[in-house]
Amino acid sequence: MAQQHLDPTDPTAAGPVTGDALARYLRSQATEFLRALRLHRESGGGGGAPGRAQPRPGDNGAEGSTGAALALRQSARRISGSLHTYRPLLDPGWSEDIRPELAWLSGTLALEHAYEARLQRLLLALHRLSGASVFPAQAVGTTAATAAAVGTAGPGVPPATTERGNLTVGAAKAGALLERQLTLARTRAHSTALQALGSSRFHAVADKLAVLASDVPLNPTAPATDLRPLAAAAEERLTDAVTALPLVTAGHPYNAEALIHGLSPDPAPHPQDAPWHQVRLLLRLHRYAREVLSLHGDDTPLQVRAQSAGQALNRHRDASEAAAAAAQAARTPRIAPATAYALGVLHADQRHEVEASRFAFQQAWQKQTVKTS
Repeated sequence: MAQQHLDPTDPTAAGPVTGDALARYLRSQATEFLRALRLHRESGGGGGAPGRAQPRPGDNGAEGSTGAALALRQSARRISGSLHTYRPLLDPGWSEDIRPELAWLSGTLALEHAYEARLQRLLLALHRLSGASVFPAQAVGTTAATAAAVGTAGPGVPPATTERGNLTVGAAKAGALLERQLTLARTRAHSTALQALGSSRFHAVADKLAVLASDVPLNPTAPATDLRPLAAAAEERLTDAVTALPLVTAGHPYNAEALIHGLSPDPAPHPQDAPWHQVRLLLRLHRYAREVLSLHGDDTPLQVRAQSAGQALNRHRDASEAAAAAAQAARTPRIAPATAYALGVLHADQRHEVEASRFAFQQAWQKQTVKTS
């Protein structure tokens, strides 16, 4: 069987796609970044005058600020990814200066949402496993919406039985412990994001993107250079990384090695997870590279197929980080045995979610490939 590829046809085969397409894409993403920044400031999300009152969670201003922060992250990631894939066509000094700054910005803005989603994911899982009410008072009204967002609610929770008694006893205290730890982390991430958006470092990035919205620093050969070989190289790096994954292991419903490691005294992530996280990043770079090419052709079928694989890897990342948070909470000194037991069951549940996500990616990837003899 020959090498498998994501896309059986090349929608750009009718003609070369040159650096002009890259310039248009970068200008559009820089414009989106500036638009999101304006919305973020108008909604009171930070980066404005010092001492300005911030919106409370649940307000329309808070929702607008969250959406604007998401748009900022998305634009920053797309620009950074395109600079990485197509860096031979850009001014090297400018590109190498701004890429780390965009990575810093998108990572800083992502932390608060990540902690919030992780807490809700773990509380929903505890509720599903134990049947006990483990949600803090302020989260009761948003349980259904959060369940739909993180996809962990599952079927209706049956009444507690004697077999689940031990878990039910510790679930409430485990939920309270997780709520304290992750809310503290979220609060710190929120403060860090506000400081970042008001810093001179951020304003320097915004100034560079304002210039990028009208003037892309391409090198002199870019207007005559075809982008497709660079996009193909990004796809090849992704294919090589997927080939190195243990997809056979991903077909099994249980992976005791990672489970045991997560409950060990070693707080480091299991080495099994790192290659999957790397594939997720390479798939994102591949998608962004194809977005540039899709300006000259209909790339929708490929994007839809890649999206399903990307969603599986996103679930993998979320479950892996949630399992790590449960294991970290279980290492808290002097917690009750019932609480530690509940956290151990929760950790095992999230590691099962990791395995399910790997299997889902395997299925999605196989559907994307084209077998040739």
